[in-house]
Amino acid sequence: MKVESFYPVIATREVAKTADFYRRHFNFEPTFEADFYVSLRLASEPPFELAILDCAHPSVPRGYGKPAQGLLLNFEVDDVDGEYRRLAEAGLPMDLTLRDEAWGQRHFITHDPNGVLIDVIRNTPPSAAFADNYT
Repeated sequence: MKVESFYPVIATREVAKTADFYRRHFNFEPTFEADFYVSLRLASEPPFELAILDCAHPSVPRGYGKPAQGLLLNFEVDDVDGEYRRLAEAGLPMDLTLRDEAWGQRHFITHDPNGVLIDVIRNTPPSAAFADNYT
């Protein structure tokens, strides 16, 4: 299989509200917009994509038309402290406040309007206890 693209699609009942959240707080730009689906792209190198889909749309197979649940999106950034300040000042809830982890991360967690968790991370050197876990 030759993969040409790969991106998450968040199923939701709040397509416009969710797309607006990722535009405002994470600088995604729309590449396609309809009332049931919005495709977003982060203008970076490489570009990253995220899509938002109405969970009740007929293209969703029967029995699966539920909002996203148990999903965690990781954003690895160069200035996690700055992002923490920026998003906290914007009023986003901090479900996990900024902290260092022994396995090699400095991070915090917030969430989008659907309860999808967003883990904003800067990788750091792991402690000796975790160093051998990396390949």
